[in-house]
Amino acid sequence: MASTGAAIFRTPRAQSPHQGLPFLTQIPLHANSVRFKYRAALAQSPMSACMRKKGVIRSSLIEPDGAKLVELIVPEDQRASLKREAASLPRIKLSRIDLEWAHIVSEGWASPLRGFMRQAEFLQTLHFNSLRLQDGSVVNMSVPIVLAIDDLQKEAIGRSNDVALLDSNGQIVAILRNIEIYKHNKEERIARTWGTTAPGLPYVEEAIVHAGNWLIGGDLEFLERITYNDGLDHYRLSPKQLRDEFEKRKADAVFAFQLRNPIHNGHALLMTDTRRRLLEMGYKNPILLLHPLGGFTKADDVPLSWRMRQHDKVLEDGVLDPATTVLAIFPSPMHYAGPTEVQWHAKARINAGADFYIVGRDPAGMSHPKENRDLYDPDHGKMVLSMAPGLERLNILPFRVAAYDKKLNKMAFFDPSRPDDFLFISGTKMRNLAKNGENPPDGFMCPGGWKVLVEYYQSMKSLEINKFKEAIAV
Repeated sequence: MASTGAAIFRTPRAQSPHQGLPFLTQIPLHANSVRFKYRAALAQSPMSACMRKKGVIRSSLIEPDGAKLVELIVPEDQRASLKREAASLPRIKLSRIDLEWAHIVSEGWASPLRGFMRQAEFLQTLHFNSLRLQDGSVVNMSVPIVLAIDDLQKEAIGRSNDVALLDSNGQIVAILRNIEIYKHNKEERIARTWGTTAPGLPYVEEAIVHAGNWLIGGDLEFLERITYNDGLDHYRLSPKQLRDEFEKRKADAVFAFQLRNPIHNGHALLMTDTRRRLLEMGYKNPILLLHPLGGFTKADDVPLSWRMRQHDKVLEDGVLDPATTVLAIFPSPMHYAGPTEVQWHAKARINAGADFYIVGRDPAGMSHPKENRDLYDPDHGKMVLSMAPGLERLNILPFRVAAYDKKLNKMAFFDPSRPDDFLFISGTKMRNLAKNGENPPDGFMCPGGWKVLVEYYQSMKSLEINKFKEAIAV
């Protein structure tokens, strides 16, 4: 993520009239007309002028999609009977990614979705990036949340209406009720989600290519909250816990920043500048949701445990203010599906209470797996967010480029009038510096955060050397 921000615009907020209504699956979702042009929205927003007036500020958190946050963990006094029932049902063992999606649904990140998608929900998601509720209103949903099964599992389920879901250790996690089994058209799913069927897409290779040829949907009931026992569960705050924390801190605005990379001072500049701008607009206590993605990521991304150590150091070193920052893990797997996926990232943060979402260059993007180019246009993510159905209530914060200012010896917003004064430090260059134990220019990253990064890459270097020695010995 090389770029950082400048403009704030919003679309009008409408209160949702429905209270946990089920999805309307009998009719297709009609395409919504584009509400406003992206460039015009950047230049002028009717709501922005209103927001700048002192006192025109809401006093409560934004409503979740569907007006009611979904929580699917049964009360403690029902767990024993649910466990006994699950023991008598056909069973499906979940992969790690399946479990991460179950986690997402259980806590309401995908509200008002209440389980793995049935076919009507799956098709609406693929073709419209949204779901229509029975009252006719639309909520955004851009990535399928589905569970694949193979022929043997389908046969074992037989005529049962319900199935038990197990984790990798064979422990019962949930019951999937009133199931529907339908064909898993992998090619259509991949083409619609990623805009390509080129081989080498990380999530596709990990979770779809070898998955079963059937999808099973239904409503979920969970025995208890999903945990991973990796020393990071205390960071995995649910949407309800986050909302409670924002209320406790008396937040009158919540701005979310998603990342899957270590934080450098350019990121910090963006986040602190965003808070400054919100204060200028009349908000009294904007709170930052610093929200690293914690599910599946590709092999060359820095692992979650190391990223959390680095983020902690950024707060400890005072680069970001702990009093106005909530650091938590977003448990979703990563698709690397660009403009399609960034809608999911934004939608989930509405359910967590955020009404501002920071978006940069090529959000959720990656290099083309076969060609020497980006898979997506770097500006399309923020443009799509400004037009996406079901995200009208969300304020999009696109940001401009930040780079290392050699005159000021710090990260700063790029000034095109003096381009020679700026140094762009790519992710590849940063990794090579860390691998070699070298330091970046002063002011690029806080010393404590850089030290963690060096430790990680040095550990990986040692691992590679040991593997090479073992290969020679063989």
